[in-house]
Order: sequence, then structure tokens, then C-alpha cells
Amino acid sequence: MSSAHHPAPPGSPRFRAFLPRDLDGLLRRVPLSATDRLALRAVSVVLPFRTNTYVVDELIDWSAGLDDPIFRLTFPQSGMLPAPDLRRMTDLLGREAPRAEIQRAAHEIRMRLNPHPSGQLDANVPVHEGRRLTGLQHKYPETVLIFPRQGQTCHAYCTYCFRWPQFVGESDLRIATDDTAATANYLRAHPEVTSALITGGDPMVMSTDVLRGYVEPLLEIDTIRSVRIGTKSLAFWPYRFVSDRDADDLLRLFEKVVASGRHLALMAHVTHPRELRPPVVRQAVRRVRDTGAVIRCQGPLVAGINDSADAWAELWDETTTLGAVPYYQFVERDTGPQGYFAVPLARGHAIFRDAYARVSGLARTVRGPVMSAMPGKVCVDGVAEVAGEKVFVLHLIQARDPQLVDRPFFAAYDEGATWFTDLKPAFGASRFLPGLEVG
Repeated sequence: MSSAHHPAPPGSPRFRAFLPRDLDGLLRRVPLSATDRLALRAVSVVLPFRTNTYVVDELIDWSAGLDDPIFRLTFPQSGMLPAPDLRRMTDLLGREAPRAEIQRAAHEIRMRLNPHPSGQLDANVPVHEGRRLTGLQHKYPETVLIFPRQGQTCHAYCTYCFRWPQFVGESDLRIATDDTAATANYLRAHPEVTSALITGGDPMVMSTDVLRGYVEPLLEIDTIRSVRIGTKSLAFWPYRFVSDRDADDLLRLFEKVVASGRHLALMAHVTHPRELRPPVVRQAVRRVRDTGAVIRCQGPLVAGINDSADAWAELWDETTTLGAVPYYQFVERDTGPQGYFAVPLARGHAIFRDAYARVSGLARTVRGPVMSAMPGKVCVDGVAEVAGEKVFVLHLIQARDPQLVDRPFFAAYDEGATWFTDLKPAFGASRFLPGLEVG
């Protein structure tokens, strides 16, 4: 059961989700023709759509219409699908094709959108005693990701989300587990794992009682030194920490983790500074920090939403003012609607550098632009001229092979490159580093 289904205390806001069936009505708030609304409905059949009353009423500036960044962050855009696929889906909806035919077409399109990048369904799935633990991801030696079965939705979906396959109703694409015993056994068998990241979806859609069932077993494993919870709820439903029925219970659970001697980090996904402005967000941040938890903020650089130095400088300043820690600026991943939201690496780094230059040292904890690619987290450090050749300077912040971490390497400059696999080694080399091959 999610927190959204719990009765709120008297006088507190009630959570209400808006789903694809509500989309057409919501879109009447912006200047769109019936044909345009049909196109956006077609996108929502292939890629997930979900928002809520808080996002719609408190975050979106409807007077800005289609250009509002939070609207673009949460509502489908026609460019999110390749033009032939959009025409196909629009035609199916327009002629009211049978549901099965529509779903077959949607599935075919999804399979062409690289639903699980960077080895998520093969290279990252751990094996214990001959069994694949499909609800876990173990990409880096010291960190395991846990995907609770009950947490595979969010209070609202981001249009660019790289975890979109979790939300489209196809069980073969979903990563999830409710086998906490198997998870604990795996972690005990792998003492090199010191950090557990509970992710989704969003674990904060779960009731505190359900979340406790995933968190407390971790406190029985001596080698786990930090617990992370990945969430967008501070931005999309901050009442989870303030006035939801079990908000106080949630904060007591956080206190228990901290009292165990472990580091508790709320990995808050924040895309635009407006998400931090409502007073309830400030209240939520204070309550979380009072438990001893640390809030680290991260999000991707996405075209049409936050692709300006102004947006990022303001975001990092606001994050720091609230007492949270700027952590990562990510590059839009090579999945789903990447072609629509991607910002070229060269422009992305220029935005990062310009924003970074405007903030105080307290905000310069942020790292970016970072690509979570197959070999690891590849950071674009800059553009330089080396031995007469214009190059990208890069390094791995994190890697499958720890020997590659923090070793600088060079890629030939490519103004249009948007992802690691677009790059080629500089100076005519056949590989970036020994052990770090092309592709």
C-alpha cells in the first residue's frame, strides 16, 4: 500500500493522482488543438504519464503554457517519439483501434527505445547460490541497488525518466523484489558492499511500515555502513515528510538508521529550482535534516527544462541554502526519449562550467556533467587542446573496474555527441584506457 492511499490527518492536503485517462482534460488548460492533444495522448500510451494535484496546482505556471519547465517535466511532448511512431500511434487512437492492437504497437516502439541501458538486465544483476536476484543491481563493488516491489511507481513521473520501463505495465521490463531474506543473504555473502541504495520507482510511495521491512534488515548487517533512499518526493509530494498519516513514523525510521551509526542519505531528485520554492518543501527538508539524515540533490541536464546556467546556479544555490548537498548533474541517458531531451556534451559542459563559476564553494560539491554509462560514471571535465588536437577531457568517478577510477582520458572532440558511445578515443588510439574499450 502506498502512502497515497492513506487517509491524511484532518486539514492536510489529500493526494490525488492524475493518470492517462485524465490527460485530455488537463491539456485543455494549455493552447492545444484537438489534434495536438491526440498526439500527446499517443505519447502517453507508449511512455508513462502520471502527475498529481500538488504538481498541477502548485508547481506548474499554466500562464506560461507549453513553455513552462514543470509542464514539460511532467506532461508528454510530441517530440518524445520518433515521427513515424507518433503517426502510427495517433492513427490507432484516432480510429479507435482495438486495445490489443494499440498495446502491440506500443510494445514494439518501446523495444526500440533501449529500455534498460548500461547492462541493467544482464551485466548488473547479481547471482547468489545459482539464482539471479532480478530485483537487485550490483554494478559497482561497494554499492547494491534494491528495488522494492511495492515502490515501483512515483508520486509523478518525469518525462525524461530513464526508469520509464518500470512504469509501463510490462512485467518483463520491471526490476523489483520483495525477497528481503535473499537480499540480506547476498549482502552478507559480499562484505565488500558497504552501501545499500533503495530505489525504484520511488520508495517514498510506500507506507512507512512497508519501507521498514526493507530498511531494518540492512541494520543487522555490520558491513553496511550507509543507507541511501532515492526519491523525487521532496519535489513532487513533500507532504510525505510533513503531514501524511505516517510522516512522523517515517522520520522515526530515519532516526533509527542514524542511531545505528550508519550514514543515511536521502538522494533527492531535483530538476528545476522551482521545485524547491514552496514553503512546504522547506518544512520537509528541515524535518528530514533534523533526523540526522543528509539530503543530497541530483538531476539530469535536459533540453527545454533546465538547459541554462541560470537554472543550475539557482538550483545549487537554493539546495545549499536549505542545507542540502549538490551531488550530481547527470547527462540524459541513452534510453526512451533521449533524442528529444538530450543536450550535446560540449554544450552541457559549458552550461555546467558557467553555473559552477557563479556559486560559492559550498555548492561546488556537485559533479558533472556525468554519464552513467556501461563502464561507470563518466565525467566530462572539460574541452582542451592537447598535442594539437581538440579533445574532451574525461574521467571515471565510479567504475565496474575500480582500477579505472579517477584516471584521466581523452576523447576526440565531437560537437554533436550526446552520450559516451558517440565518442571516439583521441589521437587515433584504439581505446580510451587499458581495460576501457571503445563502445
